[in-house]
Amino acid sequence: MSSTDANMPQVSVVTGANSGIGRATAIHLAERGHRVIGTVRSIDKATKLNAMAAERGVSVELAELDVAIDESVAAGFAEILERTGGVDHLVNNAGIGGNGVVEEASSELYHDVYNVNVVGAARCVKAVLPQMRERGSGTIVNIASVAGRIGAVAQAPYVASKWALEGLSEELALEVAPFGVRVAIIEPGVTKSAILAKNTDIPNVTGAYDGHYRQMLQMYAAGYLNATDPFEVGEVVHEAIVTDEPRLRYHVSWGGDELAPMHDRIDPADWVALGELVDDDAAYAQRFEGIFGLDIRTP
Repeated sequence: MSSTDANMPQVSVVTGANSGIGRATAIHLAERGHRVIGTVRSIDKATKLNAMAAERGVSVELAELDVAIDESVAAGFAEILERTGGVDHLVNNAGIGGNGVVEEASSELYHDVYNVNVVGAARCVKAVLPQMRERGSGTIVNIASVAGRIGAVAQAPYVASKWALEGLSEELALEVAPFGVRVAIIEPGVTKSAILAKNTDIPNVTGAYDGHYRQMLQMYAAGYLNATDPFEVGEVVHEAIVTDEPRLRYHVSWGGDELAPMHDRIDPADWVALGELVDDDAAYAQRFEGIFGLDIRTP
């Protein structure tokens, strides 16, 4: 039976629900009365998600799929649609990081990050959109990043993928508007997540970019100290779904308000001048704060 029945809860699918923003969003939506299906690559590894949901008195159903693989997404969503009768809201959260300056990041890394962060989202959209379009309602929420609006030093593959996701989302919003389907882009800054500890690899192949990688790690350190609760993102996702005054973009978390809206307001000369301070960490931090109003210094 479709969740469009007034007596049935809204069905929301959250990809990458096993940790961080995905886990928090899945649980938050369940707390708001949604029937939530969280996709994970391995159900056997979802013990923390299950435990956290139980602690908060809710249930998150699980579906096993890998957004990086066509066949896995098709099979996983076929099972979800058969189980639920219809998906009201899709939250494309599954994603991976990717560090490296443009010159040093490998082609394989660019492909891998793009495949998950962009094509993975598109795969999931393709799986749910036909029934949303036929029903005349639905919401697709894409979890982008402040790095999808502004360059993040030495994270070229990740930045490129999130900018692409922003473009894909804008395109999708135009295409599905006639069918009553809403698209929302969430642009988090830094949240408490395992990705902060996992995503510290740096190629540093030539040795020419020591300062760039140092500044990247400095930003990570500042983010680690100031990271906000990922449930804040879950709250914004819920707002994007239920609001009567929808917006295309929402920013949230540490650095979200400061960084995401700045792209169209930065003087190009200031951006280049910031890059020229790569070997002066104190001056870089001071200029960064002057441009964005965000203090990235650490004790």
